[in-house]
Amino acid sequence: MTIRPLDFRDLPHLYRLRTDAVGLDTTRTLTRGNPLGAVGLLAYMNPARQIYAAIAEEDGLSLLGGIIQTRGESFAKLLYLAPSSHLDHPDFPALIDRLSAEAGSWGAFHVLAEANEAGSAFGGLRKSGFSVYAWQRMWDISQAAEAGLRLGSGEVETSNWNRVGEIHWSAIQSLYQQIVPPLLHPVEPIPSRAVGWMFDNGTKCYVNVSQGMYGIVLMPLIHPEVRDVSSKIASLVGRFLPDRRNRPIYLCVRSYQAWLEPALEDLGARAGERQAVMVKHLTRLVKDEQAVLAAQSSTVSVQPSRVSRIHK
Repeated sequence: MTIRPLDFRDLPHLYRLRTDAVGLDTTRTLTRGNPLGAVGLLAYMNPARQIYAAIAEEDGLSLLGGIIQTRGESFAKLLYLAPSSHLDHPDFPALIDRLSAEAGSWGAFHVLAEANEAGSAFGGLRKSGFSVYAWQRMWDISQAAEAGLRLGSGEVETSNWNRVGEIHWSAIQSLYQQIVPPLLHPVEPIPSRAVGWMFDNGTKCYVNVSQGMYGIVLMPLIHPEVRDVSSKIASLVGRFLPDRRNRPIYLCVRSYQAWLEPALEDLGARAGERQAVMVKHLTRLVKDEQAVLAAQSSTVSVQPSRVSRIHK
């Protein structure tokens, strides 16, 4: 099988496969749409990101894949694989290795992917060296504002959401340390910048916000001690997310925050399929130092030492 980078001659092929691609960066798919659509292809023009796509060809069969890294981050993400009907092909791991090698050349230590547990990509990724380190569900909370009004408890002040800034960074770091298991810190590092909202009562409730023309995704860090989580989320969605323009809103719940799911059920949120959050660790090439013999001058002679006697 021949594997090469995608180029302009492959655009018709990309167009044909646009409805048969599996997105592996769920947040990006929900906010920017089909990774092989027009908006997805604009990512290739963003200088703040490194992006690479490759195609594997053999006997008329083509497998495509894309990978992306934001500059300065220690990891890369698989963007998509296509077509979904051929992800069990024996040469599929070779394509993954090619994409991973490109990420390694960018300085990434590992590659992340998010795959539906029952989807076509999950088995192929496992065979290609990926392992599961967490599970997640994307909850559609678009109706949370209306549900929050129906709760009507009136006991908790829900207007204390503030946009995060530099003054909140230490609190966000503290939340991260308390909530994300230490074993996951190398794989899931603390965000490099604070974007989103923080509830200022005890600084135990932070929500990162990612948005695009197709949707908004919230990534929470909420301490288990926080009370009335349903009301707080409803308040954030209904009153503080600006310029929503009827875009759907999703909240990502990782397995280490599964206790949030009953609160979302109280809001009438709809759970998506369970997804495996996967990682492939990359081997970094380190060149061995070579021993160099010291050159001996022809004018220097080394005399062997003599022992004339041994004193007991």
